[in-house]
Amino acid sequence: MPGDFHFIKLSVASRHPGVILQEGAFGMAMKKKVLIIDDEAAFTNIVKLTLEGKGSYEVFVENDPRRAISSARKFWPDIIILDVVMPQLDGGEVQTQIRADPVLKRIPIIFLTAIVRQKEVDEHDGMIGGSFYLAKPATADDLACAIEQHSRAKTGTVGAERGLA
Repeated sequence: MPGDFHFIKLSVASRHPGVILQEGAFGMAMKKKVLIIDDEAAFTNIVKLTLEGKGSYEVFVENDPRRAISSARKFWPDIIILDVVMPQLDGGEVQTQIRADPVLKRIPIIFLTAIVRQKEVDEHDGMIGGSFYLAKPATADDLACAIEQHSRAKTGTVGAERGLA
């Protein structure tokens, strides 16, 4: 039935077993919507091309953190990839605004930043201060795995929140 959501398990790589991808109506995989908020345009363009090249993601980039909320409301992502150190508004402030917004507050956020090392992230199972983190530079597989593990589609809430369930 159109609008029904089913879930399949898929191993991205032996290093990332058991990630879950969303399957839409008629068995066709639906692309996850990823919003990247980072002030470095060259970096975000590379990440966008890399993720979209995998065929499983639709990516929107916002290079001005002051427009993060309006971009998230327009794009309605399944997950947000957020830099920490940015001019005008840092990632922590952006996260606070997102969590205060009744429409956006449940969208998962992964901080992708150079201010932590991968060793620190690994020591805390990807969580630092109650937030998910990936250290720059991250491989495309690491980023895809993090998206799959933390996106709302994994928990089945996308359809209900968008009024599709």
